[in-house]
Amino acid sequence: MSGEPAPVVSGEPVEVSEGVFVIPDQRVELVPNVGIVVGEKAALVIDTGIGPRNGAHVLEQARRLAGDRRLYLTVTHFHPEHGFGAQAFKGAATIVYNRGQRDELHRKGSAYLDMFKGLGPHIAAELEGAELVDPDLTYDGQADIDLGGHTAVLRTVGPAHTASDQAVLIDGRVLFGGDLFETRIFPITPYFPPYDADVDGGRWITVLDELAALNPEIVVPGHGEVTDVSLIRDVRDYLAHVREEAGRLRAAGASADEAAEAIDKDARARWNTWERPEWISFAARTFYEAGPTR
Repeated sequence: MSGEPAPVVSGEPVEVSEGVFVIPDQRVELVPNVGIVVGEKAALVIDTGIGPRNGAHVLEQARRLAGDRRLYLTVTHFHPEHGFGAQAFKGAATIVYNRGQRDELHRKGSAYLDMFKGLGPHIAAELEGAELVDPDLTYDGQADIDLGGHTAVLRTVGPAHTASDQAVLIDGRVLFGGDLFETRIFPITPYFPPYDADVDGGRWITVLDELAALNPEIVVPGHGEVTDVSLIRDVRDYLAHVREEAGRLRAAGASADEAAEAIDKDARARWNTWERPEWISFAARTFYEAGPTR
């Protein structure tokens, strides 16, 4: 990854719906789509980018749009590129996580910080001085935030991509889903036993069915272009295909390596416009090891 650009949030916020802005990731690796929702009395920031410099930039953009309104910050999940810029918001915003996000940050945050620093000097540089930040408020299940003219519904939907994924629905129209779905990118199943094996592929498919049923007009993925509900269905269909094939090959006596190789080859051909095909084998192993019930 050393030849890739630094994971820096940049560019102007784009208004995707009235009062709802996204700083696009511009398809730069380890840069998320960052949301800023501006209401009459408060604003909500969704995700921070990786490290304190990105967090400070996102805070600056939020202040530019929101003026002196009260600020809230939440993250879609605990992974470094989504939440490890939160320290810039400490004292400047009310930080809200679901209880599982906070607990997962406590369990895994330091190890993920070290792991991401090892991905390359351009990433380590952005994580220099990064601190893990606890929320000011936690919730269980669902939390509604009245921003004044806009309502943000924060909903715990994990385990799926992580143990504690969160979806954020704005006015029933705009859905932020983090890495539950990414545009033209194979979904990342972080299956790293024994270090991290909390990904739940079967539950992930169920979550995508539930989110698609909300029929949002605008869908903001964790990475890639803003789009519509068809993205959720596309990612769901891919994961369901991998689950079916992993189960079939397992039942036929294929080893995990054999199943992963066969599924990788097939998926690269079927979804040949998607990036990051190296994640196909991780998904195959996730479903293979889970067995027939997941």
